Parts: sequence; structure tokens; C-alpha cells
Amino acid sequence: MKRSLGARTLLYPTPVLVIGTWDTAGKPNLMAAAWGGICCSQPPCVAVAVRRNRHTYAGLIEHGAFTVSVTSEALAAEADFTGTVSGAEVDKFAAAGLTPVESEIVDAPWPDEFPMVLECTLRHTVEIGVHTQFVGEIMDIKVEESLLDEKGVPDLERLQPIFYDPGRGGYWTTGRWLADAYSLGRRFSDNSDQPAGRSR
Repeated sequence: MKRSLGARTLLYPTPVLVIGTWDTAGKPNLMAAAWGGICCSQPPCVAVAVRRNRHTYAGLIEHGAFTVSVTSEALAAEADFTGTVSGAEVDKFAAAGLTPVESEIVDAPWPDEFPMVLECTLRHTVEIGVHTQFVGEIMDIKVEESLLDEKGVPDLERLQPIFYDPGRGGYWTTGRWLADAYSLGRRFSDNSDQPAGRSR
């Protein structure tokens, strides 16, 4: 039997994302964010939620751009740190020993040490409640070459991204490969008149 937990922000898995912006003084800033993910395929877009009282908020609005870095197990401490202090008081790049890289595509920085970064131009803002959702069009994605598979896409086993557990306030790493997408459910359609494939 299922137990009701009420209206809470529980959804699994939740990515650990690090948002990069210039602040209103033109300094590079980072912020850890768990509320985010891909929200459109054409054009390719990602959405992240930021509270209005965060230092990142004003810089994101002013510059109209941001980066989204995917961290790894090896850089979990650095990612965690960016969510524990305010960029108004601390230079997070310097304190965490990270190197700011100025994007040549969008008006935002990213940490050179992180293995994967999405460079985004702000397209939409949606005021929801205590959070504002920022929708950014992905203009480019940069990934360390050593983490790409033979098809030229990130290999999760090599990337080793981490995930946030919103219920218990902790971090998890990736598990094992399960199966090819759009293959597990095929057995339900094999005996029906409906063709197998993606949902419509």
C-alpha cells in the first residue's frame, strides 16, 4: 500500500547542476542547482529554477545567459561548495580552486575543471512561486574528449555524474546499465496491433 507524503519536492533522480553566470559587477559566479533538466528538443533547451534572492538571479537576468555544468564524482565537493555560500560574499571559483573560462558563444563563464558544460542563451523566464524558472536555449555543449564513446556522446560510466537525493539531502552516483531505451517495453506491443516505438 502506498503512503501519502503530501505536496513536496520529491522526484528521482535529481541532477546536480552547477550554474555559471557573471554577476552584476562582472565577476564570475557559480551556484549549485538541483531543480533543472532538459525541457525542449527543438530548439534544444534546458530549464533551471533559481530563487529571486540568490546572487545568481540578478546576474542571469542582466546578462541573459548562463552555463550548466555537469559535475562528476571526483568534483562532488567543489559542486557541493557552490551551493553552501553566496557569491555576494565569496569568490566561489577561487575558494574551490576552479578556473573560470569565458564562453565564446554566450555571455557567461564556466569552470574549466568540470567535465561537461552546456552554454545557454536565456529564452524565457517563468515566475512560479519562490522560484523562477529560466529556460535557456543550448547553443553548444562541451565535453572532455576522454569521456566520449565511439558514437561521440558522453559515456556515463566514464563521466560519473552525481545526483541529489531531495528526501534525505545526500548525493548518489550512477548505477549499472539496464537496457537500451525503447526496447524494454517492446514485449507489450509485440502481441498487440500497435507498432513499437516512441510514445506519441
